[in-house]
Amino acid sequence: MSWKNRGLDSNSKNVVSRKLSIFLCIGCFCAGMVFTDRMWAVPEAKDVSGSRGTLDEKLKLVSDGCDPKVNVKDRSKDAFGEVSKTHDAINTLDKTISNLEMELAEARAIQDSLLSSSPISEDLKMPELTKKRKYVMVVGINTAFSSRKRRDSIRATWMLQGDKRKKLEEEKGIIVRFVIGHSATSGGILDRAIEAEDRKHGDFMRLEHVEGYLELSAKTKTYFTTAVQLWDADFYVKVDDDVHVNIATLGATLARHRSKERVYIGCMKSGPVLAQKGVRYHEPEYWKFGEQGNKYFRHATGQLYAISRDLATYISKNQHFLHKYANEDVSLGAWFIGLDVEHIDDRRLCCGTPPDCEWKAQAGNVCVASFDWSCSGICNSADRIKEVHRRCGEGEHTLWNTAF
Repeated sequence: MSWKNRGLDSNSKNVVSRKLSIFLCIGCFCAGMVFTDRMWAVPEAKDVSGSRGTLDEKLKLVSDGCDPKVNVKDRSKDAFGEVSKTHDAINTLDKTISNLEMELAEARAIQDSLLSSSPISEDLKMPELTKKRKYVMVVGINTAFSSRKRRDSIRATWMLQGDKRKKLEEEKGIIVRFVIGHSATSGGILDRAIEAEDRKHGDFMRLEHVEGYLELSAKTKTYFTTAVQLWDADFYVKVDDDVHVNIATLGATLARHRSKERVYIGCMKSGPVLAQKGVRYHEPEYWKFGEQGNKYFRHATGQLYAISRDLATYISKNQHFLHKYANEDVSLGAWFIGLDVEHIDDRRLCCGTPPDCEWKAQAGNVCVASFDWSCSGICNSADRIKEVHRRCGEGEHTLWNTAF
């Protein structure tokens, strides 16, 4: 009895557990279907637009060159290109600044001349016109306040005057001017005398410089600086006011060296360094040239020499750093001693007075310049230069018939 009852109870329990398992399976199946439908539901428009926005941003980054997937090598190439462009821009800016500095220096020189001299010459009144023209040479005649007779003797011989001088500038491209600065008392009687002389002849180039024999090196430096700012020429010449010059022969001589760079032309010499005080041409800095009795380095004698435009520009740009020795010809040679400069020794630039220059002219070797070595110029030049010109001068017709 008891065993039967127990069998019935176990059967009923098995039936219940089977039914429960079936219901649990059906419930799990339904729950799975519901969950799967939710996972595969179509996203709303908001989510789509958001994903599109993200895609647009990525495309924009790629178009702007900011895609994080871009190769590092490409980035380095782009960076190198930008650096190269920046370097070119800096070089261009440097050149522009350099040109502006030159124009500023020119404007200051012209302004100083305008303020310090009255009346002003035609060269200073119209700098823009003179700057546009290319000239063969600028000849600066070094003179002093006390040299009025010398200047008049040059005007009467080898320096053309009036309309002929203007024609020489326009047709031949040759500028000739007396070069002088100012007295220690600016606006004094000496300056007024030069101003009156300039009103009459119009053949001066005034420098922002205080005159003095011991200041010739400074004057030479100022002359080249001012001349290269006023006139664009192939050569710049310095000559003393007691020297006879054949302008056509000088121009033809320089023209043969026009294609060369950094040319320094003159009668080259190497005189002794004079250490003894009180003698002429004493060198206070003699100790810089070694033992006593030594000679200077090669340089052109001071009566007449010429330099090319690039050397004149070098002096202009570096004028504040160039050392001045007691003698101006030594100073000029010292400024070029460390540069790649071609020294041209032409003895026709330092002929003697008649009969020397006369014999050479008769032999077909016309001298560029004539003077007496014993006087470092023509002795008593105000009275004798006319005779030298008559016997050794090339003639005005030669000047007009010579092509440079």
